[in-house]
Amino acid sequence: MLHGDGDNDYEKYMRTDSLLSLQREKSEWIYRDELLFQITHQSTELWLKLQNEELDEAARELNAGHLAKASILVRRGTECIKIISQQLEILTFMTPCDFIKIRPSLGNGSGIESPGWRSVNINAKKLAKAFSDYVREQQIDLIDVYTVKAHSEFYNLCESLINWDEQVAMWRIRHYKVAVRTIGHNSIGTKGTPVDKLIQRLNMKYFTELWEVRTKLTEMSSEY
Repeated sequence: MLHGDGDNDYEKYMRTDSLLSLQREKSEWIYRDELLFQITHQSTELWLKLQNEELDEAARELNAGHLAKASILVRRGTECIKIISQQLEILTFMTPCDFIKIRPSLGNGSGIESPGWRSVNINAKKLAKAFSDYVREQQIDLIDVYTVKAHSEFYNLCESLINWDEQVAMWRIRHYKVAVRTIGHNSIGTKGTPVDKLIQRLNMKYFTELWEVRTKLTEMSSEY
């Protein structure tokens, strides 16, 4: 038997006593959907914790020249983002009136304060720098990679990074749509920020070189 709280090794290893005590008690709810809202966001932070670990290690592997390992880690991180995107769907079961009832419990808290998403920004920039450094040091021509070296190990890494970047954008879009569905356009969020300001980040990209190469390829095709 493992040491720790719990009646069996599963409970002790998973620390279920601690985990299940992190939500507000039923006696504290001002409305029952607080449990739905809190669990959705707490689990998001857990998936982002894993995602950030994957991206951080991917940057280290890329710096070491281990392309296949870096690619796998990025793909794992992408799956984490997919999961939290899918989780947003359960929030659509809350009506606008349901959210209005739980909103006082949130205080001035906002998703922009998420430690998980702050770390995503840091780790994505770290990985983007590792990628740019590798391209420069190896004197890689990205046009050449996408025209005559498609499906090479480096190409697969590039596509893993594109998939990650795209999935983050898809999360932003769905998050914006769920927010608008809940509180409407031109409304003010819990942090005092207009909900439509989220639009400004919908086209944010981390791996700009890989998006630019697509534009260049399209421009080149029009020359023939």
